[in-house]
Amino acid sequence: VQRAAEGAGRVIHLSAINGTRFFYEQPELVIDVAIRGMLNVVDACRAHGIGDLVVASSSEVYQSPPAVPTAEQVPLVVPDIANPRYSYGGSKLASELIAMNYRLAEHGRTVIFRPHNVYGPDMGWEHVIPEMVGRALCAIAEQPNGPSLTFPIKGDGRQTRAFVHIDDFIDGLLTVIRRGEHRAVYHIGNPEEVEIRDLAQHIVSALGRQPEIVHLPAPAGETPRRCPDIAKLRALGYAPKIPLADGLPGVVAWYRDNQHLAPKPEANVA
Repeated sequence: VQRAAEGAGRVIHLSAINGTRFFYEQPELVIDVAIRGMLNVVDACRAHGIGDLVVASSSEVYQSPPAVPTAEQVPLVVPDIANPRYSYGGSKLASELIAMNYRLAEHGRTVIFRPHNVYGPDMGWEHVIPEMVGRALCAIAEQPNGPSLTFPIKGDGRQTRAFVHIDDFIDGLLTVIRRGEHRAVYHIGNPEEVEIRDLAQHIVSALGRQPEIVHLPAPAGETPRRCPDIAKLRALGYAPKIPLADGLPGVVAWYRDNQHLAPKPEANVA
C-alpha cells in the first residue's frame, strides 16, 4: 500500500472481501482485510501527504434500518456480534470510523460512499444476481424440458433490494469524487425496490423459462428490506438512468454466455 500510494494525489479505497458466503464461512478474513486494509490506507496517506481520501463502505452498516428508503444519517448497527453474517457490515462500520477520525487533525478531504447492490456483467459469481443466474442455468441443465423450472430461494421471497446498474454506479462514484464534501457520506444506488421473488421471476424468464419457486429457510441475520434514499447525491447532480427491467437482460445474457467461467455449483442458494 505504501508503494502504491507514493506520488498519488488521491486514494480511492475499494478493497474488501465481499459476497455473503464469505461473511458466514470466512469472517476472520473479511474482518482482517477490511480493518487492517483501512488502517494501512490511512497510514499510507499520512506518510505520503495525500490529502484526498475516498472510501467505499456498504449498505450493510445499518442492517435492518428504521426507515426505508434509508438516508445516510440512520444509526449504524451490528445486531449480533456472535453472528458471522455481520463480519462485513461491522468491519465496514469500523472502516468508516477509522477514515473519519484518524484524519481529524489533517487537512484535505475524506468522503465515504455506500454502494447499494451494484450489478453488471463480469462482477464475479458471489452476489445475488449472478448467483441466481448461475443457479438458474444449473437448474435448466438438470430440467431441460418444459416451460417451468423448479427454482429454490431462501425465505419467503418478499425481502427486497434495490439494484443499481454498474453504469449508473460509476456515474455516482464520479459525482462523489468530483463534488463530495469533506466528512460527508453518500448513498450510491437506485431507489427502485424489488422483491427477491420478482427478481427470480425476471432472471428465469430472461432465460426462457418460468420459475416454480421453492422456499427454503432464510439465513439468520438477513436484512428484510434495503433501498437507499439518494436525495443527498441527487443534490450534487446524480440521477440513475437504467431501470432494472432495462439493465437486467443484458447482464443475464452475459452470464449465460460465460457460464464456463463459473465456479463449481454448490448447494447454497440466495
